[in-house]
Amino acid sequence: MKVISGLDNFNVANVKNVAWAASQGGASHVDIACDAGLVREVRSVCGNLPICVSSVKPADFVAAVEAGADMVEIGNFDSFYEKGRVFTAEDVVAMTVETRRLLPTIPLSVTIPHTLALSEQVKLAKRLEEVGADIIQTEGKMGVNPQSMGVQELIEKAAPTLASAFALSRAVSIPVMCASGLTDVTCPLAIAAGARGVGVGSMVNKLPQPQQMLMAVQVIAQSIGREPSSSATSEPVMDVLSTVSSAVRSQQKTV
Repeated sequence: MKVISGLDNFNVANVKNVAWAASQGGASHVDIACDAGLVREVRSVCGNLPICVSSVKPADFVAAVEAGADMVEIGNFDSFYEKGRVFTAEDVVAMTVETRRLLPTIPLSVTIPHTLALSEQVKLAKRLEEVGADIIQTEGKMGVNPQSMGVQELIEKAAPTLASAFALSRAVSIPVMCASGLTDVTCPLAIAAGARGVGVGSMVNKLPQPQQMLMAVQVIAQSIGREPSSSATSEPVMDVLSTVSSAVRSQQKTV
């Protein structure tokens, strides 16, 4: 279970609040914008909670990892869609290959654009596994604030990312993380669909106060059976996912 502050969120106070809530509420890691200074700021409030940085510029990952990021992610494309930028399968593969060239050992998560048809998402996921991705992340169609919606609307909103999680988890051997528009209502559905983890952003990072963020993280953790009091200092799930991925690749090489 990761908590996402936002790829284009460089508001230090907000990101630190999100990271603090994630560390105290039972998340396994926090996903922040790719910036070395931001990594250092977040580390000051989240202790040993693993930090993932997200970007669409592989070269930017290097400084963030040197600053202490534990994991990198190509994706969280939502902010770019609003600006009219769409990522093709070729774009995503190229970014993945370049990231692996720059950082051959760092745990790497790669997002599959929801703009691709489901069959194309499956093809891309298989290709990404081949070129070195450790985790595949799904995304859904954004645009509506989930906090203002009823249960039925929350499930309907999550349908695209749940469908991707179901299809991709059966197409690749590496773990699939389901994200985009998820809440405590739909996170359990993501796990049931085959996802090994969930990523939650707006249910937490849009809240005005850190204590509210903490309560939201705790509710989400409870919804998927994680103890709200458990922090990443004792169980960094990111490490579990990357270990599983490494084992899978070793088996494939042996075969």
